[in-house]
Amino acid sequence: MSMNLPDFMSYSNKFTSGDFVEKISRIAKRAGAKMIYAALVLYYTLQSDKISVKDKAIIIGALGYLISPLDVIPDAIPIAGLGDDLAVLVYVLNKVWGNVSEDVKEKAKAKLSKWFDEDEIAEINTLFDKDIQ
Repeated sequence: MSMNLPDFMSYSNKFTSGDFVEKISRIAKRAGAKMIYAALVLYYTLQSDKISVKDKAIIIGALGYLISPLDVIPDAIPIAGLGDDLAVLVYVLNKVWGNVSEDVKEKAKAKLSKWFDEDEIAEINTLFDKDIQ
């Protein structure tokens, strides 16, 4: 992936495990199922002992990057920036996907059903598809 990603690693200090799910729940509808699923998979993978310290570091950077604007603008996240956010999450997911357990994927999917209906959740199946347009 040779796209120019923002320097998301500098956002590591923005991530705190405790209130992460609560924070993303506030933007769930606006961000869409795909992005929230990606974020949840990374979040749950972080809690697994199957991944390296290096992988944990990039996950923390990506999640910190995702939620950093939420501290500044509690309920009105500028939607314009979400494309970058999704690119960062997918980039990191691609790196760690081999170590993501089925349990984690199921757990993330189950959580989605709190915020999305079946049709919206179906979007996660195209998470890694390159946009055809």
